[in-house]
Amino acid sequence: MSTPASALPEFEAVYDQYFRFVWTSARRLGVDAEAIDDLVQEVFIVIHAKLSTVRQPESLRSWIYGIVRRTASRQRRSGGKTHLFMVPADESALAAREPSPLDVAERRSQLELLSSLLARLSDAKREVFVLAELEEMSVPEIAAALEIPLNTAYSRLRHARQEFEEGLARRTAASKQRGLE
Repeated sequence: MSTPASALPEFEAVYDQYFRFVWTSARRLGVDAEAIDDLVQEVFIVIHAKLSTVRQPESLRSWIYGIVRRTASRQRRSGGKTHLFMVPADESALAAREPSPLDVAERRSQLELLSSLLARLSDAKREVFVLAELEEMSVPEIAAALEIPLNTAYSRLRHARQEFEEGLARRTAASKQRGLE
């Protein structure tokens, strides 16, 4: 049984509201810059075709993420080049003002730190962590998007946060140690 059409937004509204989310999710899932436009288009073709089948409009974002995830996974299996969970620079923030070379270096350093800390997490923990912390999805949304039990999502997030914080603390201590020497 599908949801009444009146409870679902029109495709154009979904496109406008979720385009950036689809794009950033695809990049974080490692889709190469050269393939991003094609993948985003493929995702929205699927959304257009299946939007009327959504049973819970309040879970639309997690449903969309599931489509992005499966589409990126299919691309990886077909031989598309990916780099799992890349953290792209926020181009809109950089375009707001011309950054100084110091700003660029600091931003690059922060992104490298984030990427290295994320790389130390298992795929399952990293995915939950990225969805919670970077995409700001709720844990119930994450569980629905990843099709995992809610308690599993909470457990993965708790462990991922703990490992992330421990890695950050180690990195900070090492930086302070180098500064004292």
